[in-house]
This record gives sequence, C-alpha cells and structure tokens, in this order.
Amino acid sequence: MRFARRLLPLITLGLLASTSAYAADAVSPVTPEMVEAEAGGWTFAVSPYFWAAGLSGDVAQFGLPTTIHVSADFSDILDNLEFGAMAIGEARYDRYSIFGDIIYAKLSSDSATSRGVFAERVDVTSETFAGLFGAGYSVLTDERSYLDVVAGARVWDVNTEISLTGGILDGRSVSDGQTWVDGMVGMRGRYDINENFYLTGWGLVGAGDADVDWDVAAAIGYRFNDTFSALLGYRALGVDYDKDGFIFDVVQQGPIMGLVVHF
Repeated sequence: MRFARRLLPLITLGLLASTSAYAADAVSPVTPEMVEAEAGGWTFAVSPYFWAAGLSGDVAQFGLPTTIHVSADFSDILDNLEFGAMAIGEARYDRYSIFGDIIYAKLSSDSATSRGVFAERVDVTSETFAGLFGAGYSVLTDERSYLDVVAGARVWDVNTEISLTGGILDGRSVSDGQTWVDGMVGMRGRYDINENFYLTGWGLVGAGDADVDWDVAAAIGYRFNDTFSALLGYRALGVDYDKDGFIFDVVQQGPIMGLVVHF
C-alpha cells in the first residue's frame, strides 16, 4: 500500500486523458468549421484537436483512507503519455445540429522499489475516456453568427491498474475504475468579426452520477482562405465524482491551438 500512496499522484495525472492527445491537425473543440455537403443542405466537420492542459484536484482510489491532491502542468503529463487522441465531429441541417467530442488517453509509468522484498518494480497504467454526445437548435442565426441551445450526455470511463514484478508479490496486480454518465445542457455559438476573423465558444453544465460536470471554451479564429484557418483559445473542464470510495474531483484547463483544413 505504501507503493500505491507514492504512485497515486502520478496515476492521477492521466485520469483526465484529454490533457495529452496528439493530432496532426489541431482544432478547437468548440464549433469547428463546416464543410458543405454535395446535396441536401447538410454541413459536416470532423476534426482532431490539441489541448495543452494541466490538471488539478483531489482523487482517491484503491480504498485509500484519504484523498490525494494533484497538481500537474501539461509537461508533467506528457512525460508519461503512452497514447492519446481527441476529435470532434458535427453535422448541421438548417437550425439543427448533432455533435460528439471524444477524449482518450493512456498513461503509464514504472518505478523500482526501495528494498525489493515484496516487489522489485511497480508498473502503473491509467486509461481515461470522456465522450460528449448531443444535439442543438439555433435560437439565433443570421449571415454572420449563430447561437445554439444544446443538450446531451457525457460518458466517463476511468481505470487504473498497478502491477508488481519480482519479490514475494511477483505477478500480482490490482485495478480500480468507474464508469458514469452525466446529462449536459448549455449554449454554443459563433460570430464572424469580418471575412477573416471570427469568435467561437461554448458553455455546458450538468450532473448525473457526478455531483457536477462542466465545460467552457472560447477561441478566436483566422480564416486564411476556403481551405485553411487557424484557431487560438482556452478551455476548462471540471468534474466532481464521489462514489463508493472512488473520488475524481478535478479541473483541467489550458490553451487550445489549431489548424483547420477543409476538404
């Protein structure tokens, strides 16, 4: 258990997987550029994005009697990243829209023990999935802007495994995890300042299995031409989940940088 206490702060660096995903083209997770469909009036967007966020909050796993406070910047998390991915997709028709925002990361770390009696090495693997799925309706729309009322659900899946190698406990492993769903409501929108610059953002809040679940973002975009545009913004996401001794009360926030390619 002493090993778990020492390693738990490192484990929790990966509990919000979105902090460290890689993408060839990075875009804001707010309201991505639409690509016109050939027919039917539909517009579509599918975009990976990059979010250089840090993580802070309180967590508890594996039946530990106390919570652990975690505070890590993006570089700390990136050092332990094994795999990560983020993507958002949206389809719009007239005033209606459906969308999804997927976040996944797998972090791992290993460390030698001080005496090597019970175990010579401890390996820690943490996987987190957060998927937001919803629909929206434009309550305000004109040639330069729109404002959507949106509703949906966010699915969380957080899992951590500790494996021991060598010593008396060689080959033993223990895992802990939870899956939960929160209903979300909010608004998102876009405003074209001129032919090149535009503002975009969203704000969502909800609850369900978690006491509270929220997500806000804002960005400014620059359209180079019909094919390329760039985005720079900021996103913050928080969740407070506490059930059966599993505590996941964290806030993740950081800048968003993006390059959108239309095709």
